[in-house]
Amino acid sequence: MGSRATTDSLASLQDQIIACRLCPRLVEWREKVARERVRRFADQEYWGKPVPSFGDPRARLLVIGLAPAAHGGNRTGRIFTGDRSGDWLFRALHRAGFANQPTSVDRDDGLRLRDCYVTAVVRCAPPQNKPLPQEIANCKPYLLRELELLNRVRVIVALGRLAFDRAVASVGLEEDATRRPKFKHAAECRMHKGITLIASFHPSQQNTFTGKLSEPMFDRVFTRARKILDSESRVRAVGRSQ
Repeated sequence: MGSRATTDSLASLQDQIIACRLCPRLVEWREKVARERVRRFADQEYWGKPVPSFGDPRARLLVIGLAPAAHGGNRTGRIFTGDRSGDWLFRALHRAGFANQPTSVDRDDGLRLRDCYVTAVVRCAPPQNKPLPQEIANCKPYLLRELELLNRVRVIVALGRLAFDRAVASVGLEEDATRRPKFKHAAECRMHKGITLIASFHPSQQNTFTGKLSEPMFDRVFTRARKILDSESRVRAVGRSQ
């Protein structure tokens, strides 16, 4: 599929996601939060709908998070934008050369991702950041379709155990894998079609405030992703020159 067709198909998919109302609990919660707001954002108009994915349609790196934050993506309309987790993510992506700037405060702030696409397991902000199994199942087709369209992806970074498990279930392990990989920070496994999956602790305040995840730890994940992609580029370049 050509890059223009891929871009159009991804845009169409995101329109479908934004219009989704499959999960009554999540619809009620995201709209309630958008109506009531919090004091520090009382003067802002909340997005209050499912939050679309975004990034480079020709990306070789796919980042999978859990879900939008109630006062982050659910407010700004862009995943990981306007919350503490996003602050960590975009700083790390910028340092690794995947983003043109280290911050993101709203969906029109000029952020551009290079060779990277960001998505989530669940597209609506869930109460207490805990989606139910049926809500995860309802969103599964969206992630599967993105994986079909993003056919250049070579590395997936999964932020948190749930994203890691969904990546394994959605892509599948390489054929000679003998056992399911265990989730731990910076763990790697080879998946179907030669994709490398890298696990990371989620950059949630629960992990960053307690020191479970440090910025050097987080940076190493994206430095490793960059190294894998650069190595594959060199191999392809040598192949073309022979």
